[in-house]
Amino acid sequence: MAQQWMMEFLIGLGKMFSHPIFYFAFFACIFMGYLRVKRERKDFNIRAQNGYFELRNLLPAGLVMGGILSILTVALGITVPFAAIILAEALTFLILLTLKFRLLSPVYTLGLTFFIVFFTYDQHIEVPIFSSAFKNLEPIYPSIPFLMGLLLVVEGLLISRNAYKGTSPKMITSKRGLPAGVHVSRRLWMVPFFVFLPAGELSSPFEWWPVLQGPGSSQFTPVVIPFLIGFSQQVQGLLPKESIKMNGNRVIALGVIVTLVAMGGYWYPLLSIAAVALGLLGRESITFYQRLFEERLPFYFSYRDRGVMILGIIPNSPAEKMGLEIGEIVTKVNGVPVNNKKQFYEALMKNRAHCKLEVLDSNDQIRFVQRALFEGEHHELGILFVQQQKRGKQEAV
Repeated sequence: MAQQWMMEFLIGLGKMFSHPIFYFAFFACIFMGYLRVKRERKDFNIRAQNGYFELRNLLPAGLVMGGILSILTVALGITVPFAAIILAEALTFLILLTLKFRLLSPVYTLGLTFFIVFFTYDQHIEVPIFSSAFKNLEPIYPSIPFLMGLLLVVEGLLISRNAYKGTSPKMITSKRGLPAGVHVSRRLWMVPFFVFLPAGELSSPFEWWPVLQGPGSSQFTPVVIPFLIGFSQQVQGLLPKESIKMNGNRVIALGVIVTLVAMGGYWYPLLSIAAVALGLLGRESITFYQRLFEERLPFYFSYRDRGVMILGIIPNSPAEKMGLEIGEIVTKVNGVPVNNKKQFYEALMKNRAHCKLEVLDSNDQIRFVQRALFEGEHHELGILFVQQQKRGKQEAV
């Protein structure tokens, strides 16, 4: 029995590589990186992160979350119909083509899948290509709503712990016609996890297992789903870390509520529908409220009368090694007060071997940073500043 289970799980793991979405996600990340670098070079004449930044973030965090999620799905025996998997992948593919990555939230891909399968269940609808998958559909509650709630919690954790890292600086024009800086976070995470199909070679090893499945099935097949979660947010009124973590924490709270409501669907199916509807409305409300909240705030990254504000820092540059942070204001360079890029550059050139900066941090506390400058290093420290310019085009200094 144990050997058979192990073999089936290995086969299920291998099936992950048969999903077209698995491969398409890599191309999507590369294309995201290309578009970002192109925009950054247009705004700053230099890119902040290299073009493979999005690709490097596709799997590491998602693998950890997928492993934890798999423990829960296997322990509970969450069983979903094959039609739901096909629909979720089809919706994911269509959303990827639009490049609207915020729509790759579980509430949209699984929520829409739930309602499509719900309304086609037992209707004998012939769907081209996928018609065989839509025959003899297993009931979809509470497994899909419960899984959606768990994935919503995973989404929130990924946002709050990962999405604020390496945000992309961007220049825009404010309503008053002045240049201002914002930060953009766009992420695509792959979260591979196990679920069970209601057919196969495995039978239940315990009387109570599986907990979440539709009636009429006693044989199961484990498969790994390379589930994609996307995120997109533009930050303008707060520091990126503060704003994005706030957003992520709200998504976590929503995920917990949706999961609890979906659990009630085990006894009352109507609660499964309520859980999905709550997830869709709640996730959209979080996005709308976050955007409205920040639009009411003044631009955080804007021109200041005193000093020059750091909009971005190029990785592995002298600025990063000096411990400078996004949102800080450089007020003096080598003892000389500076208010714009030209003054900063002139003061920096007074001592090509050493640099001492007076910095006002995000808590309005003054600190001093200094470092020797070596030949071959970025000769302009690698800082992207916000400053007043007619065209709103920034350069690295």
